Amino acid sequence: MAIKNFKAKEPKEEKSNPDLILVSNYMTTRLITFRPEQHVLEVMELLIKNKISGGPVVNAENELLGIISEGDCMKQISESRYYNVPMQDVTVEKYMVKDVDTITPNMSIFEVANLFYTSKRKRFPVLEDGELVGQISRRDILKAALSLKDNW
Repeated sequence: MAIKNFKAKEPKEEKSNPDLILVSNYMTTRLITFRPEQHVLEVMELLIKNKISGGPVVNAENELLGIISEGDCMKQISESRYYNVPMQDVTVEKYMVKDVDTITPNMSIFEVANLFYTSKRKRFPVLEDGELVGQISRRDILKAALSLKDNW
């Protein structure tokens, strides 16, 4: 007499829809932010200490005013030497980028990957209802892509 296997069929593993992988799942929400009145030297110290390449500049209401990056600090270093201006006198407001592209938390990481590719930016602030809620970097997108590698 033959033995039958009565094991129930295992349900198929459902693969998540990669188009629904959202920025909100991968963005950084605990941000190091800067104020426009901060000195650029202080920004440089914080960038190095926290191993980041830049961050958002916000006001007291957490509204985005701009972004300051290592490149912006380099510009200040160069100009300081050229114009003989003491570095401790220079504030973030003078060197931050004020025209900032932003994204929303409900955007797909694939949309944002394309924005990174076409804009050459390294980070995008994430705004919801006008308030800064996070930031996403190129590295965050790479992490998201690696988490989806089984779906490709």
